[in-house]
Amino acid sequence: MTRAITAGVDGSPESLAAAAWAAREAALRGLPLRLVHAWLWQPLDVPPDQDREAEARRAQGVLDEAEAEVRRLHPDVPVTSHLVADAPVPALLEAGGTAEMLVVGSRGRGALLGFLLGSYGQQVIAASVCPVVAVRAPRGDGAGPSAGPGRGEVVVGQQGGPEESAAVLGFAFAAAAARGVGVRAVRAWSLPSLYAYSPGSMALADEAGGLEPFERKALADALAPWRERYPDVPVTEHVELGSGGQVLLSAVSRAGLTVVGRRVRQAPVGPRIGSVAHAVLHHAPSPVAVVPHG
Repeated sequence: MTRAITAGVDGSPESLAAAAWAAREAALRGLPLRLVHAWLWQPLDVPPDQDREAEARRAQGVLDEAEAEVRRLHPDVPVTSHLVADAPVPALLEAGGTAEMLVVGSRGRGALLGFLLGSYGQQVIAASVCPVVAVRAPRGDGAGPSAGPGRGEVVVGQQGGPEESAAVLGFAFAAAAARGVGVRAVRAWSLPSLYAYSPGSMALADEAGGLEPFERKALADALAPWRERYPDVPVTEHVELGSGGQVLLSAVSRAGLTVVGRRVRQAPVGPRIGSVAHAVLHHAPSPVAVVPHG
């Protein structure tokens, strides 16, 4: 069964930008597009003069507007739309269970808003089994961060070993190949601390001639299978001393897409997405894909 690219829509400019981005991505990858709008009848949340049928028509209108726009932009992309009787978070997480990726709107340099308000966006990103792409509405100057696929390289943050970063790098290389652009792979490293490197890692670093050569080799080793699989994708390796978020953000000014990984993290108040993903989602000028580690 072919997995669809799924976009959550709620009628906001951010979610319409997400739907348009998802349609372009579906066209590039030759995949179908699925639009999802979550709606539950909440009589206490609507004006007294509104009834269930009127709210249902409004909800369906949100889907109809988004579908009409993506069909206009990409008439060759197969599109289906679904009005889901559920709250936004579980609706998107269920849709993501069979999706190639989820695409949601983001308000930009601040809290994630768009399709999901407040912490809801982070809940979806933290719990989704598939990659989640956050897309902002274009700026009024025409140079907005939601530039379409094919503009700018794909920047990907790499950490850990080849197995840990395989899903993240695989997503980045597939996206770059679809766009006909290069990959800039970024690995940040820090000076030794009590917990930063294991004794085995320090021994390997000594063999490599120091920490920076060790980190460069680690990045090269992680990239090797993807260079072989995608020989036509140009690759730039970027290794820099600093925190993961700062180093990655310093490399994304010309990115068409930024890709980061996410470990499963639980906190007393719910799942977390990690500091690097959090920083990039809030400050990167491009759409951001958050890919769960395999």
